[in-house]
Formats: sequence, structure tokens, C-alpha cells
Amino acid sequence: MKKKLTLLLLFANCSAFAGVTFVDGFSLTEEYPYGLAFNNDGSKMFVAGFGDDDVKEYTLSTVFDVSTASLVDSFDVSSQENGLRGLAFNNDGTKMFILGAGGDDVNEYTLSTGFDVSTSSFVDSFSISGQEKSPVGLTFNDDGTKMFITGHLGLDVNEYTLSTGFDVSTASFVDSFSVSSQMTLPRGINFNNDGTKMFITGAQDDEVNEYTLSTGFDVSTASFVGSFDISSQGTKPHAISFNNDGTKMFIVDEDPDDVNEYTL
Repeated sequence: MKKKLTLLLLFANCSAFAGVTFVDGFSLTEEYPYGLAFNNDGSKMFVAGFGDDDVKEYTLSTVFDVSTASLVDSFDVSSQENGLRGLAFNNDGTKMFILGAGGDDVNEYTLSTGFDVSTSSFVDSFSISGQEKSPVGLTFNDDGTKMFITGHLGLDVNEYTLSTGFDVSTASFVDSFSVSSQMTLPRGINFNNDGTKMFITGAQDDEVNEYTLSTGFDVSTASFVGSFDISSQGTKPHAISFNNDGTKMFIVDEDPDDVNEYTL
């Protein structure tokens, strides 16, 4: 989560996609990868798999360089969920959140060692079926008091408040924002540090869409800015993530099964 909080401030003043360049890709063993996350310093990468019902942990010998990734471990979540999609952590990696298409819910886990999935244990879950029957993307604001979920069927972003940060049992639905005018299959979601920019991948259109929010982390104030085509690297983009200063963008793609790295 912390990497998301410090995305470069220039996103607030110009298009994030000015000067984007593809760097490299890392091939995954995961079948149908959907979720993607990094630890704070970019020395670890995590991928949630729709096909394998697990979270795979990778180490990166060079931080935020996916070409240096190597598989370390995996954590099976099939006892709670089949059909993993979104993936997120709290700031210190002691909590992990899995969004599932099978249960239409967000599953919360504690990690006794931060960002070590082998130490995970299930805590609780929160149903989002009242808003979406096919949830895909998942992210939080900086203190975990807001949660955002993209919906495949609703073609929207659903916003929730959490009375206790990063405790999904305290979540309640607030509002939603339709993205149907820009895409037909919304997937991954992420924000800049102050929530005034929102980024959503579109699997059908093979692009990343950028929105500005006049009130940070309030999706009802969102407006479309532009898009960036990634079809040369993959045709089914899902989760999107950034490094700490926003100079690198990462997109996990189902076709082919890889993580693609871009410089901004």
C-alpha cells in the first residue's frame, strides 16, 4: 500500500501518460493472473491468480525491476475463495486483502511477518454482492478508511468507508462511479497519493484510463482525462501498480501471463 501513497505529485498537474515507455516484461507461472502488489521498497512482488487460487510471492534482486524477479513462496486461499481477482496490503504488510469472484467478497488476512505470505491467516470477509456480482479490482486510500472495487457487470467503481482503517468488517457502501462510457470491461484500479487521480485498466479496450477527482478519493467527483494503449504488450490487462515516486507503472496481463513494466 505505501508505494501507492507516494505516487508522484505531478500526476495532479498533467497527464500521467506523457512519455510512457515500455521497458520489460516478466513471464508468470500463474494461470489467469489478476491481482498485483509490491512491498514498500519494491524488493517483493505479489500476484493473485484466478486459476490457481493462491497468492505468489516473488523477490526482486533489483527493486521495482520485474526482470529480476524470482518465485519464493505461495499462499493458498481456496478455503475462503475460488476465483481470485483483486489484491492489496495495508501499509506495513501485516494485513492482506483478497477480492474474490466466487464469493463476491473481500477476504482479510493477518500476516505475523509483514509481506511474508507464508505467515498469513484468515480473519474475516465482507460481502459486496449488493453492489457487484463480478468484482475485479481492489484498492484502499492511504489510511485504509476507504476501499474501492471495480465491477465487471456494473461497469463502475464502488466506494466504501471503513470506520476502522483496514478492517473490512467495518465497511459500508457509499457511492459508485460509472466508467461505461470509456470501457466495457473495467479491471484494475489505483490512485495517486492524494486521490485526485484514478487509473483503471480496461481488458476489452487494452488500455489504462485516467480520471481526475475534484475531491480526493471521492469517486462521485471523477471525470475522464484520457487513456494509454497497452495492446502491443498484452490484450487482457488487469491490476495496475506504481513504484514509490510514480516513475514506473506495472500492469499484470492475462494474455500473455506476465507483468509488464513501463517508465513514465
